[in-house]
Amino acid sequence: MRTSALQSSAKDQLSLYVFVFVLFVVGVVFGALMINALTLGQQQDLSDDVQQFILHIQNGTLQQGSDTFADRAWFQAKWLLLVWVLGLTVVGMPFVLALDFLKGVLVGFAIGMLVREFAWKGLVFSLASVAPVNLIAVPAFLIASVAAVTFAAHVVKSRFLGRFGSLGRPLLTFTATAAVMLVLLIAAALIESYLTPILLRWAAPLVDGAAPGLESF
Repeated sequence: MRTSALQSSAKDQLSLYVFVFVLFVVGVVFGALMINALTLGQQQDLSDDVQQFILHIQNGTLQQGSDTFADRAWFQAKWLLLVWVLGLTVVGMPFVLALDFLKGVLVGFAIGMLVREFAWKGLVFSLASVAPVNLIAVPAFLIASVAAVTFAAHVVKSRFLGRFGSLGRPLLTFTATAAVMLVLLIAAALIESYLTPILLRWAAPLVDGAAPGLESF
């Protein structure tokens, strides 16, 4: 009986992970397609911002290392803290899922903008700029989101349906999961602060002056 319950719980967890991941992927696709919804003026402004960013990289004026680590770590931690708080409130569970979708939109928009601006070279540039930190940050957020939804669902079943007892252990599991994800996010901030600038300096010459021009789209 206990084995059957564990198998059912594992199956539910797997389904939830798949759902959250699909939600994130849909956000990525939506973010990439958002580029086409921008006006020509907005696209040009973004293009100018990208060119300025590349110029900062090549001039060596891009902040990096200890100058940015604290800011990037705090930025990542705020997302995780928001997920944790929303999970505790129970009613915030839909907003946790909305954050997963929003995270996908931001990643998709960044990649879509670079690809639109520099074609295949933009994809290479995105691998240097967007991919390294998100290879750690995105899984950490998704795992924390699943933990938040799981805890919120447990609270609903326990308090409103009367199926479970104490909330102490589920709360401890949720908080411990969030703490582990915080460590991963700090590692992601380290990568963003120290490794990403090195990759950007390598990738910047590839896209410098390679923009095909918005008029060609």
